[in-house]
Amino acid sequence: MMDIAEGRDIVVGIDPAGGWLLPLAWAADEAHRRNVRLRLVLAVPSPHDTEHVVDDTAQHNAVRQAGSDTLEEAAVWVRERHPETELATVLRDGYPAPALCGTSRHARMIVLGSRHLSRPEEIFSGCSVVLPVTAQAHCPIVVVGGSERFAQGSPHLVVGVDGSESSKTAMAFQEASLRGCELHAISVWQPPVFSFQNETAAVGAQRRMLTETAAGRAQEYPDVKLTHEVLTGHPVECLAEAAEHALALIVGRRGRGGYTGIRLGSVVQGLLHRAHCPVITVPGG
Repeated sequence: MMDIAEGRDIVVGIDPAGGWLLPLAWAADEAHRRNVRLRLVLAVPSPHDTEHVVDDTAQHNAVRQAGSDTLEEAAVWVRERHPETELATVLRDGYPAPALCGTSRHARMIVLGSRHLSRPEEIFSGCSVVLPVTAQAHCPIVVVGGSERFAQGSPHLVVGVDGSESSKTAMAFQEASLRGCELHAISVWQPPVFSFQNETAAVGAQRRMLTETAAGRAQEYPDVKLTHEVLTGHPVECLAEAAEHALALIVGRRGRGGYTGIRLGSVVQGLLHRAHCPVITVPGG
């Protein structure tokens, strides 16, 4: 995975159907915090009905103009929030998911809102953005839900650790250091349906893995207050509940048992539906 410092822009996908304010606010604040450029991307699908080319062209031009107006509205909003942040707007033809994935090789992160589509719609609909971009992007993806929630208690991030890769742990420490907040590392042991494995021994092994994974990074970031915990239950429910009042939840794109076909672990898919805080998904190393 590319280091968080290598990419240049923070990219935010602007949904012409609306609901872009919260993800835009999150992205604008991150660009301001890092002193990097913010790029607003809006994609307009091309017309497909070749039997009515004139009508399709006129309609497409009207949709493009509406998209351009939306981009300008979003840009004005960012300039009012962070006047010193460098800003770029991009209007592209095509479906949004491929357009956004194309920017991921040279971005620090891509920030998206969620339309809360059903799972069949996410997999089969051309309007699906969150699932395909999260599964295919080369940079971290941030999905900001549709309602604003405020962190409670000490500001903190939560990172899910399963021992499958270290890239998400590295990013979690970087993000916590950048924000000056605490980091809560969580590993979840899910009891198998049929097993003679001793639960105490299994949880102990999970705790050792968690401690070893976090130890090296903790030495690199002595300013980050780290806590860690092993929970028992379903990973989606445990992580979502643990991150209920977090600034964000950081997970790897594919954990053990992920679905190779779509390159997105089942836990990540569940958290994109279940978690209330922003979910940051990190590609594996």
